[in-house]
Amino acid sequence: MIHEEVPSALDGERVDRIVALLLDISRSTAASLISAGAVTVDGTVERSGKIRLSAGQSVSADPDMLEVEQPPAGEIDVDVVVIYEDDDIIVVDKAAGQVVHPGAGNRSGTLVNGLLARYPEIHAVGEQHRPGIVHRLDAGSTGLLVVARSQRAYEALVPQFADHSATRQYAALVWGVPDAPHGVIDAPIGRSRRDPLKMAVVADGRDARTEYVVVGEYRAPAACSLLRCSLETGRTHQIRVHLASINHPLIGDPWYGQRRPTLGLQRPFLHAAHLEFDHPATGQRVEFTSDLADDLSAMLATLEIAPNG
Repeated sequence: MIHEEVPSALDGERVDRIVALLLDISRSTAASLISAGAVTVDGTVERSGKIRLSAGQSVSADPDMLEVEQPPAGEIDVDVVVIYEDDDIIVVDKAAGQVVHPGAGNRSGTLVNGLLARYPEIHAVGEQHRPGIVHRLDAGSTGLLVVARSQRAYEALVPQFADHSATRQYAALVWGVPDAPHGVIDAPIGRSRRDPLKMAVVADGRDARTEYVVVGEYRAPAACSLLRCSLETGRTHQIRVHLASINHPLIGDPWYGQRRPTLGLQRPFLHAAHLEFDHPATGQRVEFTSDLADDLSAMLATLEIAPNG
């Protein structure tokens, strides 16, 4: 059973939409769950998805009452770029546009489907609907992702990403140049009050910290800068939201880009370039790096470096 208090960002929203957001399921599935009596509001079973709730009300939902879905199947035609593997881990360089695991609207063609075709043993590792997955990247992002190949690896890696002892660095191209060449954005993130489907910096959000360093400056065709970003927390869309909050949104970001030009990019300029963690079998610190994806590298080559860049 999942228990949540309705956040201010969802004040006035219908029960079915709130349940869909809380459980990351479709609205129709949420409606079915409500009809089945699996949702309570302030302790009372609610069978209508149409009523609207107020901030502060308590919502509980039992996801176990959802129809059990078939586990994902292996698909050999899904491209998977593996840069390292052993008996416990698989390190992948994820492609742009590739969804990490099956979910609403993406039942096949995901990274997990491709991995299962090559490493069928991971079907028993971790959660059934996303076997082996211990952390994620947005579909539009590229770069490094570690997957657990054994259950012992899964149990060792999950806490490292939860307590952030596993570290990740990203390359991000943003509009403009931050005033400080090195800084930390410390601002809580939660659901946007204007659009609950988006995240935003909000006073009652969850703690979030992003460190950045300016590593390159460009002046044409527009003033922009290349940053190296490190996550001290791991909130949804954290880098994208934090950089937009200081008025330096990612170039190419359709959601948080503040309606600025994309300079020809078809996705946000965000690449997971460095990954470091303790190996689950040996305990030794291991690290992996990934060069910029081809589309990002090609776009960067078109920019004119600023005199001090």
